[in-house]
Amino acid sequence: MKIMPHQEFQGVYRVTLEDGSERIATRNLTPGRNVYGERLIQIEGEEFRIWDPFRSKLAAAILKGMKRLPIKKKNKVLYLGAASGTTASHVSDLVGKDGYVYCIEFSPRSIRDLIDNVCRFRVNMAPIMADARFPMRYAALVSKVDAIYCDIAQPEQARILSDNAKVFLKKGGWIMLAIKARSIDVTKEPSEVYRREIDILRKEGFNIAEVINLEPYEKDHAMITAQFKV
Repeated sequence: MKIMPHQEFQGVYRVTLEDGSERIATRNLTPGRNVYGERLIQIEGEEFRIWDPFRSKLAAAILKGMKRLPIKKKNKVLYLGAASGTTASHVSDLVGKDGYVYCIEFSPRSIRDLIDNVCRFRVNMAPIMADARFPMRYAALVSKVDAIYCDIAQPEQARILSDNAKVFLKKGGWIMLAIKARSIDVTKEPSEVYRREIDILRKEGFNIAEVINLEPYEKDHAMITAQFKV
């Protein structure tokens, strides 16, 4: 078994397992604890968490050839739709102990799991029970951020993300939007839904960097990466 840093992305590692298969991983900020049953591996005195692309759309995007990962060490990140913390915990690993992740989640059950299983063991995560459609309701709890990651099951995903960016995102900051086509419009082809959401982001002042189809890891999903215009 061996591990090496990803050539492109800070904080991401390539792991070759005993059977010769390759995975990606993040360095575990909370050694000895996993979040969603992911495998923990010890190499050269450090612990890493295998990052499952079938459980995390961000991992899927990386494995589908994403060219830019705008979440780095020491960043502050607003995570919309943190759920029980699967991907958010890996974001926590990426930003490290000097970064911070504000986790917005509307479901009482999910926020409870997020707190009990993840945030109480990670000093760089803040669980916030709130509706992402109304950013001003949690504006007092969130500072300006370097990036926003959005993974919400709402009909107006791009609009909700844009509204949050106007309040929280630094000029020149980045957004990542995991589009769930069937949550937006089940009557339209996913490609049409993606185009519509991209058009909204452009009108709201974003430069689109790339669009990645997440199949086979996620059906009818795409990841959009974009930068807030300076």
